[in-house]
Amino acid sequence: MSSVNLTKGQQISLSKTDGTVLTAVRMGLGWQAAPRKGFLAKLTGGGEIDLDASAVLFAGGEPVDFVFFQHLTSKDGSVRHTGDNLVGGAGHGDDEAILVDLVRVPDHVDQIVFTVNSFTGQTFTEVQNAFCRLIDETTGQELARYTLTGGGSHTGQVMAKVHRTGPGWQMKAIGEPAAGRTFQDLMPAIAAHL
Repeated sequence: MSSVNLTKGQQISLSKTDGTVLTAVRMGLGWQAAPRKGFLAKLTGGGEIDLDASAVLFAGGEPVDFVFFQHLTSKDGSVRHTGDNLVGGAGHGDDEAILVDLVRVPDHVDQIVFTVNSFTGQTFTEVQNAFCRLIDETTGQELARYTLTGGGSHTGQVMAKVHRTGPGWQMKAIGEPAAGRTFQDLMPAIAAHL
């Protein structure tokens, strides 16, 4: 299974081609600060941007748990944040990652939505190459990648979600801009995609 470049709204099944299902996935998120030009660049210096990745677990349209930099593991332990990255922009690999043990996700949880927020308040006009990618945690293989196009004067993005479909899971690329510095601020925008 080679990596799929997703477009907004596109879905991908998390079942493998041999019919088995993925057991553990990692949602990796990355970004870079857009280069600043001219006088402003001299004034403000380099662009460190603290984007935060979060995951909100839903059951029947209601939020039941969340994982973010101040709450790194879901109550049941099935979803785990690897830790806060305060600057981003490594340019290679993921700046933040959230691990999902699909087998351990409680039966009542039917959707997990992934968001990215600018905790420092910069808008996405100052961010470039923001992406989310889904990796098979068992093999390390990238399954799908969704890259945001364009910046925008918003401080948050509803990036993607994984949701149950029968016995398996699917990932859907969302890429919906939203306003807010924390995932709590994004709840109205998230609700539109449940």
